[in-house]
Amino acid sequence: MARVTDEMAQFMENERLGFVATVSPGNVPNISPKGSLMRSGDSSIAFAEIRSPDTVANLESNPAVEVSIISPIVRRGYLFAGRGRVVRKGPEFDDMVARFRDRGIQSPIGTVVVIDVDRVEETMSPLYDLGYTEDQIRETWKKHYFS
Repeated sequence: MARVTDEMAQFMENERLGFVATVSPGNVPNISPKGSLMRSGDSSIAFAEIRSPDTVANLESNPAVEVSIISPIVRRGYLFAGRGRVVRKGPEFDDMVARFRDRGIQSPIGTVVVIDVDRVEETMSPLYDLGYTEDQIRETWKKHYFS
């Protein structure tokens, strides 16, 4: 198991939007945006299933999953890979739903997906390889998005 650090948890809290990749029983890739991603344990992350019936169905037949969370401004983030568990009841479910509610999520939540993380990789734009600093990249994308 890979550790989900405080820094990673704070990054997820700040960015909020990530993309979850699963594979269907027919081996068709599925990518679904998630706005509820958070650390759920020392080596796990979770999301509330709000509009993701395909993602949940895919995980029930093949638990392999990757989650990419990238800042569109600084072009850095994390890739989490592991195995997803579909949780619909019990103390873990109740605890996670309470945490989602504390974050302001009001949508009905009938399912929570907990991902036991096997691997975490930091991801970043190739611009960093060219010597650009985070401040330079931030300014470029702030102009793009906010001009």
